[in-house]
Amino acid sequence: MIAIIDYGMGNIHSVQKALEHFGARTRVISRAQELDSCDKAVLPGVGAFCDAMKALQAAGLDAALQAYIKSKRPFLGICLGMQLLFSESQEAPGTRGMGVLAGKVRRFDPDTGVKIPHMGWNRLRIVRRDCPIMQGVAEASYVYFCHSYYPENQSAEQTAASCEYGISFTSVVWQENVYGVQFHPEKSQATGLKMLDNFVHLC
Repeated sequence: MIAIIDYGMGNIHSVQKALEHFGARTRVISRAQELDSCDKAVLPGVGAFCDAMKALQAAGLDAALQAYIKSKRPFLGICLGMQLLFSESQEAPGTRGMGVLAGKVRRFDPDTGVKIPHMGWNRLRIVRRDCPIMQGVAEASYVYFCHSYYPENQSAEQTAASCEYGISFTSVVWQENVYGVQFHPEKSQATGLKMLDNFVHLC
């Protein structure tokens, strides 16, 4: 059973439909105790870092998700859901993230000449071919982005794929049982769906 975390800030139904396309049994949950019966979890997210952390904390889901991750069950953060795994964000000074991954979320610098937000299709550069959710994904595959902030890792080993947008930034993270994608796999056609398929079939 895959838990899809509903805290009022995610593309719940499109993610659920994509996962179920690959035979997954899913459950949309909004209470911490519901995580206990699930063997995988997905945290979608669209919106502001501060609002998202407040919503998770109000439902007791921040601590529950950290405990879930420590149990070594597979976890996938999508877009804002990936950013929440880090310690803090430039978007919300003073707001602590979940701190599962080392690093800070930063805003794209307009001085690099790029438009903000980064919206549309862009190519992946695969950094770690051994990442389980990247299996079968071709180099330079296109995925769909919509974001103004990106994770700045403190550990290069966490980066499974990167992307170029004024700078090179991490677009896929992987640390043990934790996966995160900055793009929207449910909107990324064959490439994104392949990654979700890989996640569904993780042992």
